[in-house]
Amino acid sequence: MDESNRMPTAVDSPRVADCLRLAADLARYGPQAEAAPVSLAESRAYCCRLARSHYENFTVASWLLPRRLRPHFYHVYAYCRWSDDLADEVQPAAASLALLDWWQAELDDCYRGATRHPVFVALRETIGQFDLPREPFVDLLTAFRRDQQQTRYDTMDELLDYCRYSANPVGRLVLQLDGSYDASRAKLSDSICTGLQLINFWQDIRRDHQRGRVYLPREICQRFGYDEAMHDRCEFNSAFAETLADLVARAETMLTAGRPLIGQVSHTMRIDVELFIRGGLAVARAIRNVDFDVWHTRPTVSKLAQLRLLASCAIRNAWDRSEKRP
Repeated sequence: MDESNRMPTAVDSPRVADCLRLAADLARYGPQAEAAPVSLAESRAYCCRLARSHYENFTVASWLLPRRLRPHFYHVYAYCRWSDDLADEVQPAAASLALLDWWQAELDDCYRGATRHPVFVALRETIGQFDLPREPFVDLLTAFRRDQQQTRYDTMDELLDYCRYSANPVGRLVLQLDGSYDASRAKLSDSICTGLQLINFWQDIRRDHQRGRVYLPREICQRFGYDEAMHDRCEFNSAFAETLADLVARAETMLTAGRPLIGQVSHTMRIDVELFIRGGLAVARAIRNVDFDVWHTRPTVSKLAQLRLLASCAIRNAWDRSEKRP
């Protein structure tokens, strides 16, 4: 076998940690648990720990979020994290689907004002304070159920429809928390969130392959001559590089198209919106920097690069505010 096409076998330690955490949390808070209800203070602390401990390139809320909003972002993030883990870290698919049904029942209880799970105890406070609609939370679960039932996508339109449920609801919830939600801003937010979702797909092709999922649309692969046998072998070649170059460019276009949103949200949120966009573009550059060979190297953005992005966004926002002062 050609060594250049051999799949890496190193243990994915962050994912192992996620599995262990989820198993422990399910034992304590899951459908079979008999733990007593937790207090609001305990629930807030739990969501904060979950949000701050995760290993993604860019966390749901940057350090510069206003203090009054930060815990509410953590509450929404904790809901998304649990939903994602129930879909990704539970096998077989039937068990995952059963837990996602339980999670939606917990969500329904939350909207009725009765829940015991720490995520929903905290989230109930956020839902009440910001009048958050139920639909975005349910849409996320629709996407995660789809992950258990569909492992390939024929067309780009089909994949974008998936992103409508898996990514866009998060941005819409962010706009609700910011108090800046309307139809035009939601459209810009959707472009950013879908772009970020696509970049994450292209960054994690190897990880998704290990889970039996393929987000590369067949129509794009066929256009450049990258067939399913090549994918099954985890083969990197010129056809794969051309396929991924096309897909990365599409994601970058969507991220860039959402830029006008930066000037249409509150000053306190502008840094975060810009950070999400520029963070996604940074991952795109990282993919290019490994010559699109994501089979053998997972492209990442270093902590130093993240800090530079954060500082750059903060300085630009401060400059813009000073320019607008009389």
